[in-house]
Amino acid sequence: MNLYTIFGNPVHHSISPILHNFVFKHTGYNGCYTKILVEEGEKLKDIFLTLQIKGANITVPHKEWAYRLADEVLGIAREIGAVNTWYNDNGKIVAYNTDAPGFFESVRNFDFQKVLILGAGGTAKAIALYFRHKGYEPVILNRSAKRVGYFLEKNFHAYTWDELKEKSFDLVINTTSAGLSDNNLPAPKELLEKIFSHARYAVDVIYNKETPFLQLANDMGLITKDGTEMLLYQGILANEIFTDFSIDKKRIEALMRKSLELLG
Repeated sequence: MNLYTIFGNPVHHSISPILHNFVFKHTGYNGCYTKILVEEGEKLKDIFLTLQIKGANITVPHKEWAYRLADEVLGIAREIGAVNTWYNDNGKIVAYNTDAPGFFESVRNFDFQKVLILGAGGTAKAIALYFRHKGYEPVILNRSAKRVGYFLEKNFHAYTWDELKEKSFDLVINTTSAGLSDNNLPAPKELLEKIFSHARYAVDVIYNKETPFLQLANDMGLITKDGTEMLLYQGILANEIFTDFSIDKKRIEALMRKSLELLG
């Protein structure tokens, strides 16, 4: 049996095992997907190879470690510098980023031009660069200046909370962990209220939960969406990689959607 997992900290909330195991069960694929709490990102590779894991998803806060530890990085992940999917190719770790296309697919039907991304970690990098590839120029907003440098080097407009002057955006995306295991907002409430007063859509990458970010956006009349569809679409792409593209993509999507329905 092929073993698959999700690495992260925290990881207890992840429903990725449900999605992937549902596909494995209903297609007869010989695989099992679990989850592993990893506190130190530098240990990812040793755990992955020691347990002979065939494929893994990597979530916060280890996506940049996963990039550095991979033997080969494919696609847009090379530019992003962060990966969320590993595949074990006879002991060689091949890495991908399915977050970026997965997120874009989840908002593809929204009508927007100007995009604001909250946060400056691996997920923010993935979304920002993929949106640029699609013809958008997102603006980055982060609490501290420390991680903004990456985006400035890539010629993005990137600001700290105090520096942001423009407040008019169509789509506001939270990529931070604020609200995942607490009741925090990803930016000061007063600042978010000013931003939301001009926005149409608010999307949080956190799933299965109405975070304080989404609650505030809802209260102000925005169209909101959590990260469930991003999880779905990145999961479809990851499952294709895990199974060597042996299962039809539409079949994977249908089964994963069914598993989400059963979860309620």
